[in-house]
Parts: sequence; structure tokens; C-alpha cells
Amino acid sequence: MDVVVCVKYVPEPEGTPKLGPDNLLVREGVNGALDAGDEVGVELALQLVEAQGGEVTVVSMGPDDATTAVQRALAMGAHRGVLVTDPRLKGADTLVTARVLAAAISKQRFDLVVAGVESADGYTGTMPVTMAELLDLPSATIARKVELDGDGLRVERQTDAGYDVLTCPLPAVVTLTLGANEPRYPSLKGIMQAKRKPVDRLSLDDLGLTDADVTPTQRVTGVEAAPPKPGGQIVEGDDGVARIADLLAEAKVI
Repeated sequence: MDVVVCVKYVPEPEGTPKLGPDNLLVREGVNGALDAGDEVGVELALQLVEAQGGEVTVVSMGPDDATTAVQRALAMGAHRGVLVTDPRLKGADTLVTARVLAAAISKQRFDLVVAGVESADGYTGTMPVTMAELLDLPSATIARKVELDGDGLRVERQTDAGYDVLTCPLPAVVTLTLGANEPRYPSLKGIMQAKRKPVDRLSLDDLGLTDADVTPTQRVTGVEAAPPKPGGQIVEGDDGVARIADLLAEAKVI
């Protein structure tokens, strides 16, 4: 089984990302790392390939600094990487990102495409399903568990009430929740081997995409700080239970 994993370099994953004068995240020259949600996808891919044979290819889009995310995935055990980098991609919106990744993935050999539910720096949650549509593939989203089931997949899809069990034919796109597995930590041997693994660097011209294909249809016109949350209430005294019940009723919880 050959698996492609979408991975992303996110700036300042443990801090507050910086915005430039154009209201876009500053992605170059800052601390960054592989998105934690994508590590879960890499782990699933490695487990499937270890059980079934095949290769894991990680595909990313970003500036030169995004190589850090690709190298992390390779150190975990992925076999090869693909980085799409082009100055014309600065400010790409979700649709452009999906279009670019779909074009890059279509050049790979794969049975399954894995992605996180949403990225830590974007949180739209729509890119993977858009990409699946562009690739003309079925998608199973918000999966907490993915297993091979004959010629397809058995997927446990997380819901507010528990989970649904789905079956999905291959090839397909799946998105994983953050707690779907425990990603392995790269060993020193894995880190050293990652430096020798192939990483293809592709431009828009390599993918056959034009400027019109990557023109964003959305842009950020302004950013404002969220208002502070009001302070809570401390309920004391003999009438505390009744007061709590009144507050829950006012909030229409009960």
C-alpha cells in the first residue's frame, strides 16, 4: 500500500504567530514545525505500510522553511517528500492550497491520502475535502480510527455523541483527529537517514498550474483582537444550588 500524507509547516506552534502588514502570517524567518495534527497522519501511514508494504510520501506546500516539516516526517520514517514552493503562492487561500496539493498528489503513486482535520494556523477544516473533490476521490473525515477492510477502509468517524462506523473504497482521502494515535518520536538514526531521503521540489510550472489557477478568491482585510471574556461568578451560601439552577436556565442549558 502506498500512502500520501499532506503535511504543513506552521509558524510558532507553541507561541503566538506574527502577522505581516498584509495581514498574512509571517512564515519565513520564524520558528516553526510540522503541524502536530499531521504527525498523526504520518503515524497512520507508517503503520499501514509496515503492515502491508509500500511507501509513505509526504507532500507539502510552503516557503523554503517548510522543508523543516518535510524533514520531520522523513525522520519519523516516511520514505520520500515533495515540497511545492513558489513565490506566487504567498497568500494562497484554501481553494488554491487544495488545487496545488491535488496537482502534486496526482503525480504520485498512492492508494490512500491522509490529512489532518484542520491545520493549527488556519482552522478552516475544508481543505482536505476540497482536495478530495478535485482528485475525484471519496473522503472520510474526522476519523478517530482507520483500518483496512478487504479492498477498502473501515473508519470510525468521531461525532458529538460517540462515533459512526463507515466503510470507504480505495483510493480515498481520510482526515484524522488529533488523538487518533500516538505519533512516534524520531530516533537519532531516523534523523540521520532523513537527510539522505529524496525530496522533490516542485514549482507551479512543474505542476502545470497558471497564475489564474492560484489567484486567491479570499483575502484578509483586517484583524482585530478578540474581546476579553467577562469574569465568572462565585456562588456561595445556602441558596447556591438554586442560584446555579437559575444561571443554567438563563443560559438555556436546562
